Amino acid sequence: MYRDTLSLLGPVLPVVSFLGRLPTAMCQLGSLLLVAETSGSLATAGLTGGALAAGQTVAGPLVGRLADRHGQRGVVLAASLANAVAVTALVLAALAQAPTAGLMALGVLAGATVPQVGPLARTRSVALARRSGADDRLVGAVLSFEGTLDEVSFVLGPAFVGLAAALAHPAGALLAAALLLLVCGSAFALHPTARATAPEPSASTRKSAAERTRLPGSAYALRGTMVLQGAMFGASQAGITALTEELGAPAQAGLVYAAMGVMSAAVGLSMAAVPARVGLTARWRAATAGLVVLSVPLLFVGSLGALYAVVVVLGAAYAPHLITVFGLTERTVPAARLAESMAFLTSGIVGGQALALAISGRLAEAHGAPAAFAVAVGAAVACAALSWSVRVTAPATVVREVRPAAAERSG
Repeated sequence: MYRDTLSLLGPVLPVVSFLGRLPTAMCQLGSLLLVAETSGSLATAGLTGGALAAGQTVAGPLVGRLADRHGQRGVVLAASLANAVAVTALVLAALAQAPTAGLMALGVLAGATVPQVGPLARTRSVALARRSGADDRLVGAVLSFEGTLDEVSFVLGPAFVGLAAALAHPAGALLAAALLLLVCGSAFALHPTARATAPEPSASTRKSAAERTRLPGSAYALRGTMVLQGAMFGASQAGITALTEELGAPAQAGLVYAAMGVMSAAVGLSMAAVPARVGLTARWRAATAGLVVLSVPLLFVGSLGALYAVVVVLGAAYAPHLITVFGLTERTVPAARLAESMAFLTSGIVGGQALALAISGRLAEAHGAPAAFAVAVGAAVACAALSWSVRVTAPATVVREVRPAAAERSG
């Protein structure tokens, strides 16, 4: 199945889309480390990182909407250039020890201009699959593949930043991220497959296109579950950090989180093997049940070995949940709003993670790591409640066009 996926996407697109999303994974941690080192204030670093997350959360869906309306090529190219400039400006301002307000403003700008390569790559890949006449099983494999690229980027991105900070300076990592985005983000924008998502308005279809833009209520529930998934990430990160510090091994925090990401990516790749008879709704409910069952042991972890074991096993539930929600969204929303909806899901993760990290970090400081982990468990329970209470259906007006796409897969 993945052989068909790679044949569909071609040899270049997966590479440039993967490298184009690495900077997003690098900038959050990179900005925190850079500002903390240059200002000497963790509070200033936290405010700057929070501003960056806020900018991405709010503006991400707007970038997706622009891509839906005007096509990906111009939107991604402009955002890639703007983001490279904004990240570079943030680095220079931090090195110049600019005031907190200035750093926050640049953080918002750096977050708002993120070109959303991950969500748009997912949208483009699905469009290529649908236009080639692919069945739902191949579309599912495409979503699993894209989800794995996301997971690997969010493992490697922070690892690269940590390595650069240890060997040289966090500024080097952020400048490298800006350059990588400038090159690979532009390459993703200009790749011939960008035509797969180009809007094709005509006088005869304007009315039906307008009707297809309506979203069912279940689409908003899917966005909510992604916010909760982000909250699990943030709370887990706070709890892991607090517990490793308590155990006298703070350097292990990043390794524990990375191990969880590796497990999640590995399980994500295996999702294509799930039998087609197991529907997406059943997968969603099973994944959220797994989130609850596998997160509860976090409340009782007391050693580094146990932390590794519990967190790695929990990572096995993350990818199935993420990939399934993306799949349900693809089946639920109109094609004319798919990029916006995919960006909403990603922005929901970022926003939920930032909010939960801020709240659970304070709880962990006051009451210990179990308090932060309790937030993660609560978010998992809420995810499960949503999956069992919401009926996900596609609106009758959703139309999936199937057209040859051989020319669009070139490269």
